[in-house]
Amino acid sequence: MTTTGPRTPAAADPTTADLLDRVQSLLASHPPAEVDRLDFLRARFDAGLAWVGYPVGLGGLGIPRELQAVVDAALAAAGAPDNSPRSIGIGLGMAAPTILAHGSDEQKQRWLRPLWTGEEVWCQLFSEPGAGSDLAALGTRAVRDGDEWVVNGQKVWTSMAHEARWGILVTRTDPDVPKHAGMTYFGCDMHVPGVDVRPLRQATGEAEFNEVFLTDVRLPDTDRIGEVGNGWRVATGTLMNERVAIGGQSAPREGGMLGMVTSVWRERPELRTPGLHSELMEQWVRAEASRITGERLRQQMAAGTPGPEGSAAKLMFSELNQRLSGLLLELLGEQGLAYDDWTMRRPKEVHFHGNRPGYSYLRAKGNSIEGGTTEILLNIVAERVLGLPGEMRVDKDVPWKDLPR
Repeated sequence: MTTTGPRTPAAADPTTADLLDRVQSLLASHPPAEVDRLDFLRARFDAGLAWVGYPVGLGGLGIPRELQAVVDAALAAAGAPDNSPRSIGIGLGMAAPTILAHGSDEQKQRWLRPLWTGEEVWCQLFSEPGAGSDLAALGTRAVRDGDEWVVNGQKVWTSMAHEARWGILVTRTDPDVPKHAGMTYFGCDMHVPGVDVRPLRQATGEAEFNEVFLTDVRLPDTDRIGEVGNGWRVATGTLMNERVAIGGQSAPREGGMLGMVTSVWRERPELRTPGLHSELMEQWVRAEASRITGERLRQQMAAGTPGPEGSAAKLMFSELNQRLSGLLLELLGEQGLAYDDWTMRRPKEVHFHGNRPGYSYLRAKGNSIEGGTTEILLNIVAERVLGLPGEMRVDKDVPWKDLPR
């Protein structure tokens, strides 16, 4: 039975001093310089200091999530290892909140701890060649066979599938009902027979994305997340969290891509023409608005699941990152055109900015596609934030099997 229950409160909500006492207790029992990194991360999870907003027993304390910053700062100051969040961003930002909201108690106990420690990397098996922006049109079929499901289909643009132990998978289980109604959501073991991961080489030269072929893949019903036929609702929660994970990242003023641009500006006074100065100031203001919006969004999320505001944050991030990476190349001139690594690589983490101007410019082109295309997000903001009339949809009540493909 799945649960969507509220945050489990701690016995008594700790103060900042209480949290720091917990941190010191962890550091005393597991000195970072003396214990294995993985042992430390496991102990941190068990102490409720992994994500303090999660329930007691699942890596948290059931307290406001903004207090996580207190824990993170204290542990960083002590030289404690982190869980390499760039390597497990899909697990942290998308799989974990989905499992917490819709998973069974057994699934939460089985999946959340190794997900947070990085022992098990997760990927997202959503988009298909014929179902990208219109995800509800997906055709990957899952057919029940006793206590198992047999899955056949193809997924695409799957970041980090080559590193993943698990995937969050949405499938078609009933083709006789409208497309949004006949979907079911699973945790997919990426190591079982029938899962074939193939690289998709990008403009950057690397292959962070993949296409994944699923051929007679057998998944136990115990790995189903949510009720049969409720996959769209579960997937919608995942997508809202994904957009916040991309667009609502916490960064200091002049952090991220803007920091790379302002650094070049200050180091090279000969670039300070009126035109470039005007462009830089415009993007600085946009970046500051995006940062403040992200802060407000995280405050709103402290009380529950993110809403459509996350789509606006992701939209702002995509546009800003592309503008800033282009501005950086313009500032650098011919130097910015240099690109020294076209070697085919299989990265171990997702990095939106990189540390080279050429890479940042090329990688930013994907920002307006991943996590929801710009066009889809504009529709969401228009309809669900601004309250404008929705587009006409003629397929809402048509069985999926009767839709043209």
